[in-house]
Amino acid sequence: MRTMLLAASAALALSLPLAAQDEPPSSSEAVGQTKTPAPAPAEIVAAAPKADWVTIPAEELLVMTLAPDAEGKPRQVVIQLMPAPFSQGWIHNIKLFARAKWFDNISVNRVQDNYVTQWGDLNYDNPEAKGKPKPLPEGLKVMTEAEYTADMPFRSLSTGFKGSRKDPYAEEAAFSGGFPVAFRFYPPPPGAKLSEFATSSWPTHCYGMVGVGRNYSPDTGSGAELYTVIGHAPRHLDRNIALVGRVIEGMQFLSSLPRGSGDLGFYTEAEAAKRTPILTVRVASDLPAGEQPKFEYLSTESQAFATYADAIANRRDPFFIVPAGGADICNIKVPVRRVVEAN
Repeated sequence: MRTMLLAASAALALSLPLAAQDEPPSSSEAVGQTKTPAPAPAEIVAAAPKADWVTIPAEELLVMTLAPDAEGKPRQVVIQLMPAPFSQGWIHNIKLFARAKWFDNISVNRVQDNYVTQWGDLNYDNPEAKGKPKPLPEGLKVMTEAEYTADMPFRSLSTGFKGSRKDPYAEEAAFSGGFPVAFRFYPPPPGAKLSEFATSSWPTHCYGMVGVGRNYSPDTGSGAELYTVIGHAPRHLDRNIALVGRVIEGMQFLSSLPRGSGDLGFYTEAEAAKRTPILTVRVASDLPAGEQPKFEYLSTESQAFATYADAIANRRDPFFIVPAGGADICNIKVPVRRVVEAN
């Protein structure tokens, strides 16, 4: 059985070149000639062909408008929601909250250094809550802990995942629909073909990922409270909390907020002035056409992305002396760019 699983992992893994220090010198290096500098990851992304970029549907974007900063400058955060099959019950709820305008006039209530920024209704399940919480909208779904993961056939992974690599929190980590995920193989039935392997897959807690706050198990959270990772990737939370998306623009507005001194970084009553008001949250497709932000990500199935991932794992551009020879899944940030249409 172990042999079969290793074979499956090997079949899925993207073959990355060896680190630069392990590669034989080119003929020009052998005679002392200057080697052409290798492109940096950003240069590879900039050169990626238009066909390698995938449009993010407006229905999968949340636009969150924070109160202006101390200098009166606007602050807007854009969140890309997870594609199916992950976390769809929570995403249903989040869109329902947004369309019911339940998220309007909530606030950032927790900022824990090197961990998370969390927002929601001040009086909804908060340590410092004093008032009456907002009534929840009708039609919310209730999810089970089993929905933190999604079962997927291996044939889906072999076409939808690129850059597969060993992972300390799972058998493998890779990308699905442009998002970082981890997975493990289920033992196949006797005589099963490689393409029939089943996997348990789940999103990973990388920087900027957005999750659902919850109470103790078996509570799984409704989506009324959300957080984003602002520090070192807390991968121990994988499969313990629902991840529903990632911040793709405006992350600086959430990562630079004043830290709370209460338990877990919640603002104390004396720190009420530190709370950042959230004015509105809208599904982008509900905005007027001229106000809908447009984004696209570099396909994680493209050759450009494979080259980009290799460049991160094996930095050969002039600044680097010793390439790392590998990369954690959270180190390979999927490139996302805003599309600016010409007038």
